[in-house]
Amino acid sequence: MLNDKEDAKDVLQESFISAFKNIHQYSGKVSFGSWLKRIVINACIAAIKKRNNNIIPLEERDLPEEPLEEETRIAYTIEEVKAAVSELADGYRIILSLYLFEDYSHKMIAEKLNISEGTSKSQYSRARKKLSELMKKNVEL
Repeated sequence: MLNDKEDAKDVLQESFISAFKNIHQYSGKVSFGSWLKRIVINACIAAIKKRNNNIIPLEERDLPEEPLEEETRIAYTIEEVKAAVSELADGYRIILSLYLFEDYSHKMIAEKLNISEGTSKSQYSRARKKLSELMKKNVEL
């Protein structure tokens, strides 16, 4: 999510410290791994906000998702996908990661990032489109 190895190391370390300090709040209702994962995700979001690379809200109205062009199915390696995701702008990468990989709803993303649901949806749609373009470009190389 942070797209910077050193920042990721710092956030991971801070997350473990936070988890250790707040272990008394762990209720056991979810697995320890899930509880720790939420701490790390929240720390990533806080670090991104601290970097002041906030997502620029678009118009506050809900925008329809733009359909991607029909494309032939191409198999990509995990490394190729990771490389393309890392090329995305922070706002695109964060929303795409939270929605696809962390299973956050647009409502949850909007609350976490202090944006509207419409902005989350439109940024996600644009992120998918940009990711598709990057993947096509990388295949052509």
